[in-house]
This record gives sequence, structure tokens and C-alpha cells, in this order.
Amino acid sequence: MPDVTAAVLPTAVAERVIARRRRARARALVLTLVMLGAVALLVIASLAVGSRPLAPGDVVAALFSDSRDAAGVIVHELRAPRTLTALLTGACLGVAGVLMQAVTRNPLADPGLLGVNAGAAVGVVTAIAIFGVGTASGYVWFAFAGAAGAALLVTAAAQSGRRGDTVGLVLAGVALSACLGALVRIITLVDDDTFESFRFWAVGSFERRDPDVALQLLPFALAGVILAVIVSRGLDQLRLGADLARALGVSPVLVVLGAGAAITLLCATATSAAGPLAFIGLLVAHLVRGIVGVGVRSSLPVAAVTGAALTVASDVIGRVIAPPGEIEAGIVAAFLGAPLLLWLVIRRAS
Repeated sequence: MPDVTAAVLPTAVAERVIARRRRARARALVLTLVMLGAVALLVIASLAVGSRPLAPGDVVAALFSDSRDAAGVIVHELRAPRTLTALLTGACLGVAGVLMQAVTRNPLADPGLLGVNAGAAVGVVTAIAIFGVGTASGYVWFAFAGAAGAALLVTAAAQSGRRGDTVGLVLAGVALSACLGALVRIITLVDDDTFESFRFWAVGSFERRDPDVALQLLPFALAGVILAVIVSRGLDQLRLGADLARALGVSPVLVVLGAGAAITLLCATATSAAGPLAFIGLLVAHLVRGIVGVGVRSSLPVAAVTGAALTVASDVIGRVIAPPGEIEAGIVAAFLGAPLLLWLVIRRAS
């Protein structure tokens, strides 16, 4: 599809905008390739590191072998499922972070702002307290239903007022998150068994993830990514202003709704698979913007790969620093993400 920027902007301005976009796409391609290499190395590390360390050569041999020896069982049945889940979760959070900040035009917007984390928490608590579910593969659908329901409710509440009002979207998300968070605390305070089961999910972990978890959620992640790609051009054009976007044939309301649906699918997938992971989506969006620029379309591939790399790295670090046990990836992500985000803020202010 040809670039229509030149049709609505003065020639000199249009040329500068187009040149800037081309440079951003070139940087995005280079960064994507670099991060893909980093992801490959991190995947090998994730498969090798644990209570029983494996040599990288043994990991590679086990990956391409059907042998049922100790290395094959560890790689295929224990570490590969959690690594795939971490890759899926990180990619979803990275893309959702870019979309969320583009929709709200707020650099502090987080993928969980739509009430996704709180809704997923209610779903998990309901599964544990009422239905007696105690495994990740068992409550994944409860978490997904709660996350998606909360996001849809927030979007509906925001659209009931001024259509396309992103401020209303943020306020509705904050209000619903507070209400659902209070509900979760009430249930866990009065039921000790539910609290014991829920607290392991709430910190964000990939431990003991069944192979089916990532495969069950993969279609929703793919749908969210495809929808994100579809609305990315509209989000880029909305940065020029709603009137100019309409002149380019873009419907601001449809773009915001489409982006909201993509964020819902991606965040619900990530939160259902691993629990709430703080700072991943927020940090990835800032890192990508600092290198690639503000263009959503060129940022999505970089954000997906960077989010996957950061998430797998958090999981690996959690296993390295506390052998033979581990520190959950959600704790490591928050511990690493907060200083990095603070550094980015200080660097931007200076």
C-alpha cells in the first residue's frame, strides 16, 4: 500500500516524514535480527539451566532426538514447556505495551491498565475457591475469561461516554482494577487454602507449566498479533490528529476499538499463562521507542522479540541466583525492570 503522507502534507514536510520512517524501519530490522539472536541464546540457556544443569551440547542433542534418557526428559517435558510459555508471554506483553501507549498516548500506560490483571486474578480465585482447580492448565481458561471480561467491560464503559475517549478508558481501567482487586483480597483473606494456591500464581511464574498451556493459548495470541498489525497503520495516522486521520480514510473509533481488542487478547493470553508480570510491557515499549521511534507499525516486530527476550531472561536469572530452587520470573522482572525504567526516565529528562 503506497504511503499517503505526501497527499496531505506539504512536499518538504512529507519528504522528511517519509525519510524518518525509512530510517526507523531500517533500525527496527537491525534490532529485530539482533534480538532474535539473543532469544536463540536465551532459549538454550533456559533449557540448560535448572536444578540439574545441562551442557549446551546436550541440550541441542536432546532437542533433535527422541531419546528418553535423563537429558531428553528434562528438556522436552520440564524445560521446553516453560520456555515456550515464557516466549509466548513476553511477545504478547511487548506488543500489548506498544499498543497501549499508542492508544492512550500515555508513556506510563501499562498493558494491565485495562483491568486485565485484576480480571484474571478474579478468574483464578474463582477457579480455586469455588471449583477446586489447583493446576495452571486447569485455571488458565478461568483466568482468560476473567481478563477478557474485565477488558471488555472497561472498553464498554469508556465508549459509553465520549466515543474514542482514551482518558475515559484509563479511568475505567483504574476503577475496575481497584474493585476487582478488593474482591480478590476479600476472598483470599477469608479462605486460607485459596490464598496458598493463589499466591503462587500472583507472583508470575513459569514453573510446572504443562505443554498444553502454550498451545491452548497460541490461537488467541496469533489473533491479537494479527489484529495489532491491522490497526498499526491507523494508530500511526492518528498521531497526526483525528481530522487528518479521517482525511486519510481512518476511523478513529474503529482503530481504538480494534487496538483495545488486540490488547485484550494479548494481555489475557499472557496473564493467563504466567500470572501478572510487572514492567515487561511498559519497559519494552520505552526501549523500542527510544531506538526505533514512535511508529507503531515498525515497532511491533521489535517489541515482540524484545518482550520474549526479557521474559525468558527473567526466568533464567531466577533459576541461576537461587539454586537449587528459583525465584519467580515476576519478581525478577520487577526487580530488573524498575531500575531500567528509572534510568530511561532520567536519561529522557536530561
